[in-house]
Amino acid sequence: MPSPSRHMAEVSQALSIKYNNIVYEMKARGEDVIVLSLGEAFFDIPLFPFDDLPFPALYHYSHSRGLLELRQQLAAFYAGKHGVAVDPATEIIVTAGAKLATHMSLMSLLDPGDEVLIHEPAWVSYSEQIKLCFGRTVAIPYGRAISDFPKYLTPKTKAIIVNNPHNPRGSVLAEAELRFLHDLARERNLFLIADETYSEFVDNDAFISAGVFDPAKEHTVICNSMSKNYGMSGWRIGFVIAGKAVAEEILKVTQHLITCPASILQYYLCRHFHDILAITRPQILRLIATRRRIAAYMDEIGLQRLPGDATFYFFVSIAPSGLTSEEFCTRLLREHRISAVPGIGYGHSCDQFIRVSVGTETMERMQHALHTIKRLIVATAAAVSQAAAASGSDPALRSGQR
Repeated sequence: MPSPSRHMAEVSQALSIKYNNIVYEMKARGEDVIVLSLGEAFFDIPLFPFDDLPFPALYHYSHSRGLLELRQQLAAFYAGKHGVAVDPATEIIVTAGAKLATHMSLMSLLDPGDEVLIHEPAWVSYSEQIKLCFGRTVAIPYGRAISDFPKYLTPKTKAIIVNNPHNPRGSVLAEAELRFLHDLARERNLFLIADETYSEFVDNDAFISAGVFDPAKEHTVICNSMSKNYGMSGWRIGFVIAGKAVAEEILKVTQHLITCPASILQYYLCRHFHDILAITRPQILRLIATRRRIAAYMDEIGLQRLPGDATFYFFVSIAPSGLTSEEFCTRLLREHRISAVPGIGYGHSCDQFIRVSVGTETMERMQHALHTIKRLIVATAAAVSQAAAASGSDPALRSGQR
């Protein structure tokens, strides 16, 4: 009997999706689950009409780069917001989600054995997508600064991935940090892949797109999402901005993997581009306000987290619990019907954290969940201390850095 690829045995499931699939199964059985694990926000969006979309064109393939009209709108939106011109004919490709945009970019840039730097906590799919492209991940532990990145470069380094605004910690890179990364890319002849999926989930001018420091797009590839920013994550519409030469390579991958994104969704978003953004933008601002309230509540109950003021995520410390992040999240889900994502999915240096999202539940349910998380940390920490006292060992060995 033939066997699957040995290479695939090295690729892990996306841990966030793995836990959300468990949630879907629990809900299908009628169980009530407080969901803090979903990487999306639930917005109130009207269903605009479909009957004014071009028929029968919506049933057929579009250009492999995406509808020209949609590319023109995206290019104009990006230029208006960031002051960087994008040629809609040659420098932008519409994809089936930002995740695919990132993967197709890696496929277009990496040769087997090339190394890619990622900074932990790193979104769960970066390392696995690099593996799928026969590259090698070089993980920088979460405590390291951007200025430490050169220490991790080798002759095989081909690219650096930055997630800005950041999932899961909810932070934004400072201007000086972005400048440092661009200077590093120029000096060492590297690509900078900027995942800017959460670019709309900020409420001030702190976010700066990577394209600002490389307007010619000589070394920068920018991946972003319409469906995420519009609260339509299930629609899977993203885009990638790159220089003409790189975009041509990504176009080849597109043609051989998907031909084009779903035409009907492209037509819909093209027709209602500004209407949907006008509806979702105020809701994004309310979500950011909710994030601030949740941050204040976590401070009130003594729930520690990494600093950040963007997106709708928190990276919460469970270090005193003495549990691995998977042990903690499994108990939280099975015993308390609360779902969160284990920090280990974001890198080996992150097993003392869990990711919580504030985009899907009411304030009351979120506060209940966070209070429960705090109680579980305290209860398990007490059990660790009691076990250590009984054995004569130091509990700090269990509750410290894992």
